[in-house]
Amino acid sequence: MNILLTGGTGYIGSHVATALISAGHQVACFDNLANSDAAVIERLEAITGTAVPLVVGDIRDGDALRGAMADHDAEAVIHFAGLKAVGESVAEPMKYYDNNVRGTLSLVQAMADCSVKTMVFSSSATVYGQPQYLPLDEKHPTSATNPYGRTKLMIEEMLADIAASDPEWRIATLRYFNPVGAHDSGLIGENPNGIPNNLMPFISRVAAGRLNELSVFGSDYDTPDGTGVRDYIHVVDLADGHVAALDAIVQAAPGLSTWNLGTGQGYSVLDMVRAFERVNGVSIPYRLAPRRDGDVASCYASPERAAQELGWTAQRDLDAMCASSWSFERTLAMRNTG
Repeated sequence: MNILLTGGTGYIGSHVATALISAGHQVACFDNLANSDAAVIERLEAITGTAVPLVVGDIRDGDALRGAMADHDAEAVIHFAGLKAVGESVAEPMKYYDNNVRGTLSLVQAMADCSVKTMVFSSSATVYGQPQYLPLDEKHPTSATNPYGRTKLMIEEMLADIAASDPEWRIATLRYFNPVGAHDSGLIGENPNGIPNNLMPFISRVAAGRLNELSVFGSDYDTPDGTGVRDYIHVVDLADGHVAALDAIVQAAPGLSTWNLGTGQGYSVLDMVRAFERVNGVSIPYRLAPRRDGDVASCYASPERAAQELGWTAQRDLDAMCASSWSFERTLAMRNTG
C-alpha cells in the first residue's frame, strides 16, 4: 500500500516508516518539522535502501494534505502529527487543541476529499485518566487528567463518530503506553528539540554529559519506591504493532477498532535509572522534584487484545530498551562532533 505518515520524521513515525517499508509498503512523510529534523529522511533511506519522500507541511493546511495524498497516491494514512508534552499542555492548552484537535479534523476532511478512508491513529494511554484498576484494558473508562490527554480523547471520539456515520471508513486507534529505545542501526531514535519531556532521552543526555542531572518528578506516589510507574515499550515493537494494526483493518470489516500497545509490565522512574546505569556502565545523577500537574502514579497495559486480534506482542526487554537508547545517543554525539 501507499501510506502517508503525518509526523513521519518524528520519533515514532520514523520507526514505523522503516517497519512499513520492511513489510513491503511504500511511504511518504508529511511533517512540519516542529520537533524533528529533515535529515531523518536520509537516515531512513540509509536503513531501508529506499527513497522516502518528504512533504514539509502542517496538518492544519488542508490544501497541502490533499496535494500530498494526490501526489503520492495515498491509500491509507498513519497519523502521528501532534504536540505531546503533558506539562506544556497544562500551561498552553489552546496550542494543544489547535494543533491536535483542529489539525486532526483538517486531516480527516482532506482524507474524505481524496477518498482515502483508512487510518491508523496514534493515541495514548493518557485517555484512561486516573486508573480505576490495573492493568488497563481497552474497556477501562476513558477520561483525561490533562489537556494533552483530553485532545487524544476528543480525537478518539471524533473518529468514532466519523466511522459510525460513514461505513467506508476503516480506523485503528492505538493507545500507546511509553515508547523508548531506538532502531538497532543507531541512526534514528528519540532526539527532541530543546529539553526532553520524556524520561529516556533525558536519562541519555545526562549520561552523555549534555544535561547535568535528571529531575524525578514525584517521589511520594503510592508505588514501591515512591516514583511514577509506567509501561515502557521498545519503539521497534511499537512500530511492528502499527504494521499489524494496518494489516488487520484492511482485511477486516469497516469500522473503528482500538488496541493497547504496551508490554503489561510497569517500571518506576528509579527502576529505569538503575537499569540504564547497569546495562550501559554509566552514572545518572538525579534529584527528587515535586510532582508534575496531570501525572498519575501508575499506568500499565493489558496487551491481551492486541495479542489475540493482531497476533502482536512486544518482544524486546528493558535491557534492550536501555542499550539501544544509549547506542543512539552515542551515535548522535559522533555525528555532532564529526
